[in-house]
Amino acid sequence: MVPAEMNALLGSRICHDLISPLGAICNGVELVEMMGSAGSAEIALLSDSAAAANARIRLFRIAFGMAAPGQKIGWGELGSVVDTLSAGRMKIDWAPASDLDRVEAKLGVLLVLCAETLIPFGGTVRVEMGPRITLEIAAERMRDAPELLQQLIDDTAELPAPSELHFPLARVAAAELGRRIDLNVAEGQLRITA
Repeated sequence: MVPAEMNALLGSRICHDLISPLGAICNGVELVEMMGSAGSAEIALLSDSAAAANARIRLFRIAFGMAAPGQKIGWGELGSVVDTLSAGRMKIDWAPASDLDRVEAKLGVLLVLCAETLIPFGGTVRVEMGPRITLEIAAERMRDAPELLQQLIDDTAELPAPSELHFPLARVAAAELGRRIDLNVAEGQLRITA
């Protein structure tokens, strides 16, 4: 087993171990709501926070977990994660016609995480799946971070901060599919193709 596979298995394990308690928290909040306390702002905050944490862990499981070749992921599973991400400042348009290869989905999710980092004030991300994955990112205010974009295309770039690790991981995921990442940068727009 190579270190990259071990790291992916570690990511899967951590996410698996966190999903159960987060699910229990979500269920507990739902029970409290059913008992008639649903109108309180505190319960609403707990409910929203638990749902967001649960979706984030499921997203991390796809992005950082093990993805075996030939394994499929249903749009129901991936779509609920994308919908939760779209509830914030970033709006995502990604609706594949059918189930996706899990390795392709992993690369797509890693690239969406990159987009999220690059447009912290909000914007739109359109994801198209085909022979290659294309992200069209548009925002009024895009983060000026050439060093992060370099992570997507240069395997000799220094490792980024832990909060930005998805950039080199996207490059590695693309390479595992026999692809390279291409960038097209314009004012307020970025196209990433992998």
